[in-house]
Amino acid sequence: MTVCTNARKCLFGEISDNQMTLNGWGKIVRDEWLRTESVRPNVKLDSFIIMPNHLHGIIHLAHVGATRRVAPTGKEKPDGPKAGSLGSILGQFKSVTTKRIKAENRNTGISVWQRNYYERVIRDESELEKIREYIVYNPQKWLTDRENPEVLNRRPGYRDEIEIVLGGRGDPAGRPYEAKGKEGRNED
Repeated sequence: MTVCTNARKCLFGEISDNQMTLNGWGKIVRDEWLRTESVRPNVKLDSFIIMPNHLHGIIHLAHVGATRRVAPTGKEKPDGPKAGSLGSILGQFKSVTTKRIKAENRNTGISVWQRNYYERVIRDESELEKIREYIVYNPQKWLTDRENPEVLNRRPGYRDEIEIVLGGRGDPAGRPYEAKGKEGRNED
């Protein structure tokens, strides 16, 4: 999964010499991410990386089936994500980190996180290993990362490293490629 900061602002530190250096807010995010596993018995954390403006992480969830519909259907009001679901876990994580950051800075007006998150179901061991590798080497790819606000070359059809690694199936955040050819895949 990937969660990004509001407006992709670099709030959690910086990349220097291909290494991520967390600032105070980044350390809050790290501490709360690590706490996620200890306060939720159905969660097992795997590889993760906190970047200047986003967090990539692999979460193993136990005992979670399909969640009920949360989008409005016109017949009932949405009642939020199911307890223990990825949506619920990330909502709580973002809420707690935001409260801690605001308390530390006495700034109640800051918006830390963008709405929602990106997710990808990892289908097999091979894909899991590829995504783990992507996460570990993410700081080294920062200069070409689509989440880097300083990347100027965001041409249509741009594919970052993880899209290429996963062999044309979209990135781990689930964002589709911009269709160019008959097959709906990039031709570059």
